[in-house]
Parts: sequence; C-alpha cells; structure tokens
Amino acid sequence: MKGVILTAGEGTRMRPLTLSRPKTMVQVGGKPILQYNVEALKDAGICEITMVVGYHEEVIKSYFLDGSSLGVKISYVTQRERLGTAHAIGTLANILKGAFIVLNGDIIVESQLIKDLIDKYESNGARSILTLTHVDDPSSFGVVELEGDRIINLIEKPEPGEAPSNLVNAGIYLFDDLIFQAIRKTPQSPRGEYEITDSIKFQIDHDELVSGMESRDRWVDIGRPWELLDVNEHYLEEMESDIQGKVEEGVTIHGPVFLGKNSVIRSGCYLMGPVHIGEGCDIGPNSFIRNHTSLGNNVSVGNAVEIKNSIIMDGTNVNHLSYVGDSIIGANCNIAAGTNVANLRFDDDNVKITIKGDRIDSGRRKLGVIFADNVKTGINSSFNPGVKVGMNSRIGAGAIISKDIPSNKLILPKQQQIILDYDEE
Repeated sequence: MKGVILTAGEGTRMRPLTLSRPKTMVQVGGKPILQYNVEALKDAGICEITMVVGYHEEVIKSYFLDGSSLGVKISYVTQRERLGTAHAIGTLANILKGAFIVLNGDIIVESQLIKDLIDKYESNGARSILTLTHVDDPSSFGVVELEGDRIINLIEKPEPGEAPSNLVNAGIYLFDDLIFQAIRKTPQSPRGEYEITDSIKFQIDHDELVSGMESRDRWVDIGRPWELLDVNEHYLEEMESDIQGKVEEGVTIHGPVFLGKNSVIRSGCYLMGPVHIGEGCDIGPNSFIRNHTSLGNNVSVGNAVEIKNSIIMDGTNVNHLSYVGDSIIGANCNIAAGTNVANLRFDDDNVKITIKGDRIDSGRRKLGVIFADNVKTGINSSFNPGVKVGMNSRIGAGAIISKDIPSNKLILPKQQQIILDYDEE
C-alpha cells in the first residue's frame, strides 16, 4: 500500500509564517510538521509516499529530496491550481493503483491510526474508509451519520443543533482506485473547489460501501499560529536527552535537553528542559533557556538572554539582554540587544490575534509575538502580546509595537528631543 500526503496549500491562517514556506514546513519539536507524517507512514509499513505539492514546493523538495534519509521513497506531483482536495487527489489518477492512504499534511497522526485503517480495509472490503473522531461542537466539521460502521450520510458544517452525531471527519482516508471515478463526476462546490467529501457522498449515494473508523489515537489539526506552541510542547515532552554538542563547565541543566552537533552551551547558562537545540547553535554565556523552547539550526543566543516556551527558526540571532516568551520567530531574524516581548495582558485576559482580518481569541493567557523570516528589531524595542510582523520588516531602536506590521516596512519611533544649556558648577 502507498501513502499520499496533501501539502500543496499555503495555510493563510498561519501567516506571516507561511509567506516563505508551506504551513507543513513550519517546525515544531525540532522538525517540520510534514516529517511527523512521513515517519508515521513509515512506522506503519508504508514506505512509498507521494506528496502533492504546490505553494513553495521547492522548500519541501529541498528538505526531503527522495526520502532516502528517512528510509522511504518520496515522489512529487505538482497541483498547479489549488482547486480542492478532490482535485489534488485526482492528480494521481494515472499514478496510483489499488488502495492508498491519504493524509492532509497539516494534520499530525500516530502510526497506530494508520495501521488500524489498513486492518479495517483488509477486513471489511469498503471502497473508502474515513477516520472519525468525537468533538463537542461538530458545526465546524464534516459530520457523519452511521448505520453500524457504514456511513450513510455526510453533512458539511451543519447548523448548531442539527448534526446527526458528534462524529466528524478527521481528514485521514483510505481509498481504493475507484475513488478516481467518483472524483471525475464531482461538481464544483459553491466556493469553486472540488471537495473530496463530495466525491465520497457520490459513492454513498451510489450504494458503494463507505465505512467510518472511530479512532481515539492522537491526531492534531494545526490551523493557527499559537497551536504550534501546543504541538511543540507535546513533542518536547516526549523527548529524551541527547547531547551531541559541547557543554562548557558552569552550565546547569534540569530536565531533558537535545543539543545538536557543533552546538555549544557556554558557561553560566541555565536550561530548564525539555529544550531542543539544533545543530551549529551558540548559546550564552549566562542565558536562561526555559522549558518547551525549540531552537532551529545555526541559532545564536547572546549573553543574559531569557527564552521561554518559544519556537525560534534557523539562522536567527537573539542578542544580549533580550526576553522572548511564548513566541514564534521565523528564520534569519535579528533580535537586537534589549528587545523585550510582552506575553501577558494587563487585564490578564486571553491574548487576541488577528487572523485573516478578524480578531480571534487565542485561548492563551500568555502569547508573545509571531515574526516572519528576516525581521530585524532595533535595540530596546518592545512588542505587545499577540503582535505579528511580516517578512523583511525593520523595527527601529526604542520602538513600542502594539499592532501588526506588514511585510517590507521600516518602523521608526517619532521622538522629540529637548536640548538645554548645561551650566557646570
């Protein structure tokens, strides 16, 4: 059996992190979201994987190559127009024969769930199998109606109180190649896309066996930036210590720490694990790296810096006397000396963040900033909770940032200076 991962989209709700990469290539727990799914497929015995790519596909291809470094064989198909999930799967009609697993690339799954799907397919002969999960409010999902384990109806985003059950489609499928016949007969949805759920409904309406498999195995749907922090925390909690770099005398470490090759932790640093530090990093001296912090490769953390519960991507410098908490910092940023990130509101309320023009309650009492790649801050700059800064923007020295900054902007604080005569006596 083969595996398919759908990873052609951008992930607009994840901006500005996705301005330079697909959402599936944002790193949590020291590796891209997409890699967790590749590893889950491999652990379930599926070593031939096709990725349907599109937006910034070069980022995915340059990272995974042919998959051999992960012990799998990866091929790529480009979805040149992003016209929905059925359209994405339909691009494989001349490639795949027999049964195959389909994963949305931004959903992290456990290998046991995939094994269970395969077992169910081999035992009940369904044309299509959907993974199902219970939710409290099904109104934002595709909801199924069952007779036994046979799906007899699939309703997209029912009105509150009108859902036939609390079992929803988790976006993890097993199909045989007859799904391509249904896809060819699938009309465009009202939003102009070809939805795989409409293809499945076509099979249901034509009395083909479509089964549901309720699963309580872990799967995580990552849609908004702050959810990366939750997932990062989960995977770091499972991490074991592995020191491959150099730890100087006078360093204090509590809890598990991963330290990559050619990285150094300098004297006076205090690490409170779990903490993940990639390759080629330089930490300290005298810095405080707190739990659930994940640093990418070639990250530099200067003297007397404190970082807490944050994801900092490759090539970023966090210079001396700075504080970064509950934040996501993109690649190749420069956080100047004395930069401070506020992560708690004065009123102790949840931090709100703007997503596609709407103010959204993050559900988090503590949330710092979201920086895209190549952001530079000036010395002694400050950021309010929930602020986002776009690619290549520059924040002047002493600026206090309280609202989102688009890409390619230079922000300079307006100052008034008073010069008085000074009479030295």
